[in-house]
Amino acid sequence: MNKYLGNKSALALFLLPALLLYSVILIYPVLQTVVRSFYDWDGLSTAAFSGFANYRELFNDPLLSTSLKNGLIFALVLAVFQIGLGTVLALVCANPRTRGRKLLKTAYFIPVVLSVTVVCQLWIAMYDPTNGLVNKLFGLLNIPYRQNWLSSPTQSIIAIAFVNAWQFMGYQFSLLYAGVKAVPEDYFEAATIDGCGKWRAHWHVTLPLMRETYKFCFTIAITSGIGAFVQMLIMTNGGPGTTNYTMTFMIYRYAFMESNYGYACAVSVLLVLISLVATVVINKVFDRGQNA
Repeated sequence: MNKYLGNKSALALFLLPALLLYSVILIYPVLQTVVRSFYDWDGLSTAAFSGFANYRELFNDPLLSTSLKNGLIFALVLAVFQIGLGTVLALVCANPRTRGRKLLKTAYFIPVVLSVTVVCQLWIAMYDPTNGLVNKLFGLLNIPYRQNWLSSPTQSIIAIAFVNAWQFMGYQFSLLYAGVKAVPEDYFEAATIDGCGKWRAHWHVTLPLMRETYKFCFTIAITSGIGAFVQMLIMTNGGPGTTNYTMTFMIYRYAFMESNYGYACAVSVLLVLISLVATVVINKVFDRGQNA
């Protein structure tokens, strides 16, 4: 094995097709987006170089602050709901004494394989202010909290984020469940023998050993929240008004509705930079905790 791994020419030969494919599919479009962000271009006519004009306009665009705020709210909802509830469900399903574990694991993952359009239409009906299930549940519980969920400028973004969190919680659950099962049972058993209760043992033993799993899960949740788009488009079309805009929705609007591709490329570059910064911060936070 060492003889084959030490042959750098053979390794380079086998890696070359994958690197070329990766460059064509990912690196080249990213570089083109960066270059086009410095041009005034409608996607059809000849592009005119405009320097940093698109970026100056972007940082003065009121939609940017709205999009950043909505992206942050979306990311927080995903992180709290998917990772928080996913952790609890993973610990429950990893317990051999839990009855119906296979059925529960299947049920948690079913929404992931459903069409996003189907899920959004389902929740639009559930959020209906008159006949929706959500308001009817509040009525049955005698809680005076009937809302027009998707028409509220303040609550609609949380309602939409919850739909995304509900649908893809099963994906995070599967990652967390795998992380729980990867922790050696000997550690958990030793903690319980020393007098720790089950949940306390999980808190002090299982969860700290899942640091790499949590790093990956938080990266997915935060970057998915920052770049959320489909649910807004289907459920409210970015409304009411522009209150549910995210940076991805800005890209969609300026590129495909206003044919301002140069400006849309500038928004795309900023979105990629924010996602990269978020990923680096998450890695630093978890690595710092590990070194401590």
